[in-house]
Amino acid sequence: MDGTLVDDMLGIGTAAAKVIHDEFGTSMDKALVEYYSTTGMPFELQLRKLYPDEDPQEVHRIARLFHDLKAKGIYSEAALFPDIPDVLKTLKEDGWIMAVATGAEREMADMIFQRDGVSHYFDDILGSREGTKDLHLKQLLKKRPNLPHVMVGDAEFDMKSAKGLPGFFVAGRATDLPGWAVTPAQLKSWGADWADYTLTELPAVLEKMVPRPRGNLGR
Repeated sequence: MDGTLVDDMLGIGTAAAKVIHDEFGTSMDKALVEYYSTTGMPFELQLRKLYPDEDPQEVHRIARLFHDLKAKGIYSEAALFPDIPDVLKTLKEDGWIMAVATGAEREMADMIFQRDGVSHYFDDILGSREGTKDLHLKQLLKKRPNLPHVMVGDAEFDMKSAKGLPGFFVAGRATDLPGWAVTPAQLKSWGADWADYTLTELPAVLEKMVPRPRGNLGR
């Protein structure tokens, strides 16, 4: 969701860096890099990876602070990338079954997608309570084992979560976000089969490179 469907990573990154700075004393610049370099997994797991010696209950408390910042501010103002409505419409018309696997909370995804009128495109939404993104992808693969699968993400964790799974085509959205630029070449080095700064061409790419399912098979 974040950074792939929703153009919110600047606000989320700034909020995360402030929380890390306030709670751990890390400089804002370093905290921003720490957050972006581990993005793609739930924030609590990011903190555990970044600060392994901290008390787990304290880490959980800090993660809830970040959740509240997102819910009350960032997600209320976040918007879909301009290309997303048309891309989702085309993919649905082409017969793709679509799911969201996010490190954010599912209720946040539901709120944004319902508000912006795209929730009807998604057959599954898996959030942080359903596990990490690598587990989400395995669940989706198990649910529809006989269909081709495509994972579209924007982070190293996204690419690596899908690359080792059988039958997955991996696509990436690159970014020139201030303080955290990720190029198509970087995404490909992490496992992407295709990457660009926009997803406008994604339906055409999948038409050429991935067998297209017809109808609602596997629903």
